[in-house]
Amino acid sequence: MLENKNQERTSLEQLGEFGLIDHLTKDFPINLKSTIKGIGDDAAVLNFEDTRTVVTNDLLIEGVHFDLSYMPLKHLGYKSVVVNLSDVYAMNAKASQILVSIAVSNRFPLEALEEFYEGIALACNFYNVDLAGGDTTSSTKGMLISVTAIGEAKEGNIVYRNGAKPNDLLVVTGDLGGAYMGLQVLEREKEVFKVNPNSQPDLEPYSYIVERQLKPEARKDMIELLENLQVMPTAMIDISDGLSSEILHLCKQSQVGCKLFENKIPLDPTVISACEEFKMDSTLVALSGGEDYELLFTIDQKDFDKIKGNPNLTIIGHMTDESLGAHLITRGENQIPLTAQGWNSFSG
Repeated sequence: MLENKNQERTSLEQLGEFGLIDHLTKDFPINLKSTIKGIGDDAAVLNFEDTRTVVTNDLLIEGVHFDLSYMPLKHLGYKSVVVNLSDVYAMNAKASQILVSIAVSNRFPLEALEEFYEGIALACNFYNVDLAGGDTTSSTKGMLISVTAIGEAKEGNIVYRNGAKPNDLLVVTGDLGGAYMGLQVLEREKEVFKVNPNSQPDLEPYSYIVERQLKPEARKDMIELLENLQVMPTAMIDISDGLSSEILHLCKQSQVGCKLFENKIPLDPTVISACEEFKMDSTLVALSGGEDYELLFTIDQKDFDKIKGNPNLTIIGHMTDESLGAHLITRGENQIPLTAQGWNSFSG
């Protein structure tokens, strides 16, 4: 994909660092009133007036977090933004600006980086955030991406991980396991391609889960939904490392226990069928797969009527006293301690 010999290739040396930044960011407008000064000076200048500022950062490394043999650079640019915005929304805040820094080797022509920044521009437009700065530098091999996301919220609206109480309901948005199973499909097709470069994979049956891996979405819409429903979560986190890991984070920070019910975990039919094909347990995939970027939060039981029946939200359990620990209640009503890897390993 990256080594298409028919594509025009412009060496990054021709532009230099500042010329490269100017070229890649020239079409990024400033849309938000909170962005006083964006790209073009030593630092961005932001004004949030009487709100609190939230800041988060993620580092993505080629060969560790993404594989360019099947990850299009445009998708990578989009995903790099989304994974950071998800952390802002997990604070119940509104995302407003991003800073993007990249390091690339000389195997990347200008056209490749233009494609990457096209994806960034799409995400900025869709989520209404401004690109306010960043940096470019060289790498001895591969690509490294660092994205900082900035957001704002009124002090009383920020939701931390430490506010859950015993008897609070545990709620998740969307469905789980799709991104991990999409990765399994892509990795399998990569191995097939190595053996037979002329093979053309049919990814249509897997389109939903492949998109969950290559082009995830942050749940800005759920923050707006909760506001409209007048539901204030007591604790919240995004699901980037798997459901069980994130539940344990909430339990530790809030000093509570949890009962998670296996039969309540939301799974898309595509995930279930892919798990059967790959001979994987769908519950394990949901518990340990990661990269779903859904929101996991707790609410007071008095808010139950406000969310019950909502197709975007699923109550999957409730919090308990810390002394009771965190457990998965299986379909057979067995109680199994939750661990950060789920209640078993994928190789078991």
